[in-house]
Amino acid sequence: MQVIDPHVHFWDLAQGNQPWLEHPSPNLLGDYSPMARDYGPRDLLADAGDIELLGAVHVEADAVDPLAETRWLAGLVEEGGEPVLPTALVVGADLSRPEAGERLAAQCAMSDRVRGVRQILNVHADPLYDYVGRHYMAEPAWCDNFRLLARHELSFDLQLYPSQMPQAARLAEAHPEIPLVVNHAGMYVDRQGVAGWREWRDGLRLLAARDNVSLKLSGFGMLDHHWTVGSLRPLILEAIDVFGVERCMFASNFPVDGLYARYPAIWHAYAEIVADASSDETRALFVDNARRIYRL
Repeated sequence: MQVIDPHVHFWDLAQGNQPWLEHPSPNLLGDYSPMARDYGPRDLLADAGDIELLGAVHVEADAVDPLAETRWLAGLVEEGGEPVLPTALVVGADLSRPEAGERLAAQCAMSDRVRGVRQILNVHADPLYDYVGRHYMAEPAWCDNFRLLARHELSFDLQLYPSQMPQAARLAEAHPEIPLVVNHAGMYVDRQGVAGWREWRDGLRLLAARDNVSLKLSGFGMLDHHWTVGSLRPLILEAIDVFGVERCMFASNFPVDGLYARYPAIWHAYAEIVADASSDETRALFVDNARRIYRL
């Protein structure tokens, strides 16, 4: 099976740039201490098994110093290999900081493979699920700096919860020139009743109404540690129905989702769920959309 994986993470713990890995503490991932080890392109290729990786997009990994992370990743790209991984970079940036513009320019100068930015936005009333504790999209300084992405022709990887989707849809509407990529199928977090499902479903529809928004089908293990093909199927089919095949792409979220399944198992589960898709639709979901959206 050939894939372009548009959501992977690499790290070198000796750099001290991921203290959340060096000192694991309980969160929505459960016990993630098995991840507290170096992980790079060779590890991903070793984990791939029978999956043929045509490329991979590195998404920032909550580094304390995003510039140092980008510099390190640019060096990995220069080392080469077959295939060259990572193929593209989605770098970290705190858009609330006054110097955000200078930092973005510096990161773009480090590598011609920088394609986008991610700043995690997840806010939740339950501390177990809360990532950042503040509503960045409501902050004027953050919104001002968000506009800078267009200057550098960068996309924005949008990691958030369903409750934040209406605000994100307004952001997308205000900036049609900036592509937004929803991470992890919108992170359907509140699963105790019908209200949570509706919030996720209706939020996806608001986002999909904006032509500049696409969706990654990934990260399911983070909120469903014992997932099965049966538990993933309704989420994936609903999301594809909302966004259409042309704006969806499968991704692994490895090595994070490696806590819950082996790399080939994730991709074969996806393939089973869309087994009745046409060959063109399958190619779009597994390869072509990632190539187009991240300009590989």
